[in-house]
Amino acid sequence: MPKDHAEVQVRAGTEADLDALTELYNHYVRETAVTFDTAVFTPEQRRPWLHSHPEDGPHRLLVARDVRSALILGYATSSPFRPKPAYSTSVEVSVYCAPDAAGRGIGTLLYKALFEALDGEDVHRAYAGIAQPNEASARLHARFGFQHVGTYREVGRKFGRYWDVAWYEKVLGKVLGNDLGKDLGSSG
Repeated sequence: MPKDHAEVQVRAGTEADLDALTELYNHYVRETAVTFDTAVFTPEQRRPWLHSHPEDGPHRLLVARDVRSALILGYATSSPFRPKPAYSTSVEVSVYCAPDAAGRGIGTLLYKALFEALDGEDVHRAYAGIAQPNEASARLHARFGFQHVGTYREVGRKFGRYWDVAWYEKVLGKVLGNDLGKDLGSSG
């Protein structure tokens, strides 16, 4: 964790953050397989992504900013899991930290704030896909109660090789009772 949390501000992402957020994400596009995007983005190309995460609701963008330098240290998002209506109470979450901010607890701060923000929303499950190997991300997600639910083998090709993606799931909000068995006329 950062030594002084007061030096790191976590807040909703804004238009003023677009250049820095694009630069941060492009690092992962160019240098790693943690994202399966293969071409870097311009800020203008990333603008629709930014606007798809309003300040409230289930789809959020939170940024961590160093108060002294005003540099963006990382960001976390909750996005639609899939486009069909029945998936509306599920979100896909992700967190990206600036390369020089790794290991400082920024991801933990961002996820803590993100899950607190989602607490009052109509969301039931959060999912995270983690390109393998990525022990640091697996540990972060485990710390927040995510459970491994399966792995897609060699699902993405980047840098001339195939990559696996492990999928993790976390229960959010209140768990509704499931009387499906009764509805289907099962006996018991």
